[in-house]
Amino acid sequence: MFEAAGIPTVVIALATFAEKLKPMQVPRLLLTPFLMGRPFGAPHDEERQLDVLRMGLDLLETAVSAPTVVHFPHPFRTLPS
Repeated sequence: MFEAAGIPTVVIALATFAEKLKPMQVPRLLLTPFLMGRPFGAPHDEERQLDVLRMGLDLLETAVSAPTVVHFPHPFRTLPS
């Protein structure tokens, strides 16, 4: 509905779900290699979370055809306590 109304979307999801998401042909898909329930990274890892968000926003500008699937290139990391 959003896309049909002219509102572009990006789905950010875990790469674990790639095989289930690809057939849905969402217009823009950013897959992350993180843990279940943490598609943006570890809690309090603001730097990594911003990296994911920036990549998702960049996908809005750079995707030229649908569906476009992009993989986040950095691994999950935990922060020291």
